[in-house]
Amino acid sequence: MDGSMLPNSGLPAWHKGEIALQRHAGVAGRMAEIGSRVLRPLLIEQHRNFYPLLPFVVLGAVDKAGDVWATLRAGHPGFLASPDPLHLNVAMPRESSDPADAGMEDGDMVGLLGIDLHTRRRNRLNGRIERQDGTGFAIAVEQSYGNCPQYIQQRSFAFHREPGTPAPLPARHLDRLDARARAMITGSAGFFVATYVTREDGHAQVDVSHRGGRPGFVRVDADGTLTVPDFAGNRFFNTLGNMLVNPRAGLVFIDFAMGDLLQLTGEAQVVLDDPEIMEIDGAERLWRFRPRQVVYRPQALPLHWDFDEATGWSPEALANGVWERS
Repeated sequence: MDGSMLPNSGLPAWHKGEIALQRHAGVAGRMAEIGSRVLRPLLIEQHRNFYPLLPFVVLGAVDKAGDVWATLRAGHPGFLASPDPLHLNVAMPRESSDPADAGMEDGDMVGLLGIDLHTRRRNRLNGRIERQDGTGFAIAVEQSYGNCPQYIQQRSFAFHREPGTPAPLPARHLDRLDARARAMITGSAGFFVATYVTREDGHAQVDVSHRGGRPGFVRVDADGTLTVPDFAGNRFFNTLGNMLVNPRAGLVFIDFAMGDLLQLTGEAQVVLDDPEIMEIDGAERLWRFRPRQVVYRPQALPLHWDFDEATGWSPEALANGVWERS
């Protein structure tokens, strides 16, 4: 292990997958030093004040079959609240059309990402669900930490229907990527990915994170495999480290203008040595994802976002490459 322990948990700050990639990148020593300082077993005041400002949250959850799903759920600002440093309350009704909902029972482990697209701020946590009824739940925090604003496109939101009201169109379950799904993926400037591992104490640690770039930074091959460049980041390697240990992953793509969600679950592979890495400016490695289940949920979110082409682009995203279009 790296010798850096999480306060009050008895667990190492990094698991073996994260450490392997930190070593490959030549940053294991530095990460061992800072791990116990950046990963906290509670919410600091800044984060407690941040979450109630958000109109949506990103969640990662694991269903009973062991498949992991990423999802977005929305509410009026204030639907997230921290009554104390050890808990985050999520006022969110059950949603049967969301495949991630099956992994949100009492006692289940979840990952959460709070991201403000207008300011590009984001903070992450993972922990255990404490549920009393179907109106929401609390998350007992196990890890909490901040992330940098890189690769986030700036957007402003508005609600087009009341949160908690059903989507006007039903979910569609697909056995492969159709034309609409492929267009959402290849046209995306940002998506979210959920992964998980089983830690030394026997329970799952779920993570959900953001990936951003210019449209075209995610490639879809003829067989439906997605290839994603991994650009320079915080060197924690939470997501890719999880993939090394457990290849199951869940992705969610958003139509920011309409509120549509495309949710995929399947297997991912980290690619550290391949000539294709050199084809994308800024890529340090790649990962490939093969979906097994696809769920398209039109207008699943009650909100949409506006984007200003002149000011909204992340400078880091603009500096990196995209795949050549055939």
